[in-house]
Amino acid sequence: MKVIEAILNQLSAAVWGPVMLAFLLGVGIFLTLGLKVFTWRYTAKSFVMLWKDGSTDQAGDISPFQALMTSLSATIGTGNIAGVATAIALGGPGAVFWMWLTALFGMATKYAEAVLAVKYREQDEQGQYVGGPMYYIKNGLGDKWRWLAVIFAILGALAAFGIGNMVQANSVADAVATKFDIPTWQTGILMTILAGAVILGGIGRIAAVASKLVPFMAVAYISGALFVIVSYLDQVPNALFLIVSSAFTETAATGGFAGAAVWVAIRFGVA
Repeated sequence: MKVIEAILNQLSAAVWGPVMLAFLLGVGIFLTLGLKVFTWRYTAKSFVMLWKDGSTDQAGDISPFQALMTSLSATIGTGNIAGVATAIALGGPGAVFWMWLTALFGMATKYAEAVLAVKYREQDEQGQYVGGPMYYIKNGLGDKWRWLAVIFAILGALAAFGIGNMVQANSVADAVATKFDIPTWQTGILMTILAGAVILGGIGRIAAVASKLVPFMAVAYISGALFVIVSYLDQVPNALFLIVSSAFTETAATGGFAGAAVWVAIRFGVA
């Protein structure tokens, strides 16, 4: 097990090196400027379109609201709780500032991904739309790049078992075991059955379940965050000062190198 952990750590360090992180942030800045800060200027309009009726004549399997809830279902929880906590633990309070900043540019990258996914999507045998990076690589770049689309699909499927499932399942099982003393394997089996029942129903069932659960999750998360803020309202100015001042220090909580806060913010905030 230690050997596997060592190999994974080496691979992680190689993949998430300065070049990759600079590339991620650089692409975000390039797209933001290239789109003339579109993602900032049309924020209000996006909320209006969010509630647009999904039963229009426009092509699509789900409504804009269901699409957003499906996307957020993979973010709320492990992403904005475990991810942020990890970033702060590694990079210190200053990582929060850089997550705020990088998220502003990361929106353009996410927008570009969504536009390409819709533009180059296909319909399967059941008439449902399928899309994603593998499709816009194949259909957008041409057949000579089909090999890259295949590699992405394979690696994406493998990543689904780790980043996509194991982290979330372990977080839930560990919390349940700690609070209610229920064995982790029992929680794992239950989650497998529930997730399978939803996924096997196709995008329609996934969107329907997400549109019911995610709003509750979001309200619970925001309410909890507001409760903590209000409970420690007198400490908010000090916290904000600590976040901003720590963002520009030469070293961070990792005790290692200059810019550690920026590194973890991009890794856990943008990626």
